[in-house]
Amino acid sequence: MANNHYHFKVFKPYGMLSQFVYNQNTRKNKRLLTGLGVFPEGTMSIGRLDEDSEGLLLLTTCGKTSAVVRSKEIEKEYYVQVDGLITPAAIAALQQGVEISIQGSTYTTMPAQVFVLKEVPQFPERAKKVRDDRHGPSSWVSITVTEGKFRQVRKMTAAVGFPTLRLVRVRIGNETLEGLPSEGIKEVKDFDLSQHF
Repeated sequence: MANNHYHFKVFKPYGMLSQFVYNQNTRKNKRLLTGLGVFPEGTMSIGRLDEDSEGLLLLTTCGKTSAVVRSKEIEKEYYVQVDGLITPAAIAALQQGVEISIQGSTYTTMPAQVFVLKEVPQFPERAKKVRDDRHGPSSWVSITVTEGKFRQVRKMTAAVGFPTLRLVRVRIGNETLEGLPSEGIKEVKDFDLSQHF
């Protein structure tokens, strides 16, 4: 997409911020992306994952690449563990779009691709353990969106009555977590942003 630029994909762990430097709102004990390794000058994260979310985060030194990845043309897929056994009605609602709150205003999400995962995905154990089934059953769903509102996926599952327990982004475009351990880094020549489906 751009020459003389660097591109990376990383597996951001739970408890790490999607930023390289502290700002006035960042407590000094927070983990930053600099804890993963040394990156070329000008490297930026493309979008973000919340501190309590995990998974695929793309990094680049190219602003144009960043803009393309963040656009609504590119799918972002999440595997989400929710509290309770999610119902067909809740899946249908998520697929059609649900009302969530964004900065105090009501927002209806765009239609999403949503389905129940038949098998529990095998991710590295999280630093802070997720509550186990002794506290009630949970289920895993795949949610694919093209927008990126603040904590959108978590708000979506809460809106249909199934709060998120764990959230892992597994795909952006056609780039996936495959082969990356938690905190792993892989330099790529260019991102594969063709769609998975």
